[in-house]
Amino acid sequence: MADLQNILTEEKEGVLYLTVNREEKMNALNFATLEEIKGIFEEAEDNKSIKAVIITGAGEKSFIAGADISEIASLNEVNARKFAENGQEIFAMIENCHKPVIAVTNGYTLGGGCELAMACHIRIATANAKFGQPEVNLGIIPGYGGTQRLTMLIGRGKANELMMTGDMIGAEEAKSLGLVNHVLPTKAEAIDKAEEIISKIMSKAPLAIGMIIDCVNAAFLSDENGYQTEANSFARCVKSGDYKEGTSAFLEKRKPVFKGE
Repeated sequence: MADLQNILTEEKEGVLYLTVNREEKMNALNFATLEEIKGIFEEAEDNKSIKAVIITGAGEKSFIAGADISEIASLNEVNARKFAENGQEIFAMIENCHKPVIAVTNGYTLGGGCELAMACHIRIATANAKFGQPEVNLGIIPGYGGTQRLTMLIGRGKANELMMTGDMIGAEEAKSLGLVNHVLPTKAEAIDKAEEIISKIMSKAPLAIGMIIDCVNAAFLSDENGYQTEANSFARCVKSGDYKEGTSAFLEKRKPVFKGE
């Protein structure tokens, strides 16, 4: 990875661990941190040794407590649009990554932090996690896709309530609403759960995993027929060596060895 000032990275057994490392700022997202995340995902997508990504925040108090308010305070109408579009582009890169991305949300997961977590494919929370889109308290709205993804995940009524009030919710309520997949007592246990899920996913056909991500995302695109995307993706899978390996292994009663091709 390139020289990073705000992110810690570690690659272990095919998993890239990405830790937002601005603990003194509650891991708030500033422009520089977003650009580092963008660069990491550009590299990870093409790096064959990386099979999955786990994103978390440094320390125990905060995953990401939002955007850096000192930078937001200087925005005007013209650069605010670019600010939002840039964040949306980076988070779409995460959402569309063909490798599984899991957010381990420890502590405050607010504003841009909640938006980043929602862009990940799976979310695992620690028991002390707090979720919210409190932008209305600053006289603004979520700008990195929060109005869209929160609505998709928990429904229109509850999304409206949370964004209009700026209220925070705890990990268990977030799970009951479908905002997170699992809640674990501690960060260490949450990381273990993420690794358990990733280990299972990594035993499957990589091409099929990437196609599932495409098809699930297509369900929320108004200009795309998700059923056609599914049929096209199914056909592409059948062309692959992984399909031949998977079906042969099943018939021969052995474990498949997928190569992602």
